[in-house]
Amino acid sequence: MMKAVGIVGSPRPGGNTEILVSEALRVLREEGIETEMILLAGKSIKGCDACQACSKTGECAVDDDMEPIRQKMLAADAIIVGSPVYYSGATPETMALLHRVGYSSRALGRPFERKVGGPIAVARRAGQNFALAEMMYFFLITGMIVPGSTYWNMAFGREKGEVLQDEEGLRTIRNFAQNVAWLLKKIKA
Repeated sequence: MMKAVGIVGSPRPGGNTEILVSEALRVLREEGIETEMILLAGKSIKGCDACQACSKTGECAVDDDMEPIRQKMLAADAIIVGSPVYYSGATPETMALLHRVGYSSRALGRPFERKVGGPIAVARRAGQNFALAEMMYFFLITGMIVPGSTYWNMAFGREKGEVLQDEEGLRTIRNFAQNVAWLLKKIKA
């Protein structure tokens, strides 16, 4: 069975990012794809310290909560990463995870190549384009395939639940998830 993981990079459980990633995963489940949500809230994800141990072993030497998440990402067929906008970018935890997963996995060859996925950003007002681009670099450098949608994968909301009022944003996320499912089925056929 095909599997997708949705990573929520918000330190705020139950917030708008979690709502959007949940919606994307719901669509994937309806398409017959097994899903798992991973919350970074409450986890310790440190930045890369450039020790380069992973270039020899394929395993990150930093001791925190990253490795179990990386293993789930490696095992998945599709990966969706969501982050709220923090000071015009993705959260530091989100980017630390993506940097370290991408870098430490290089010694394993190109294990993410031709997996399917993409980023989702949530903004109060602005910064979403940079946050999307910042996260997109992970998908592109690892050789993943990112399907489009009806607009950029973003929605607006500040307080918990406000994103549910952004009908266009919700439609965009649902369409993105449908395109992830369609593409995944084509690749795995």
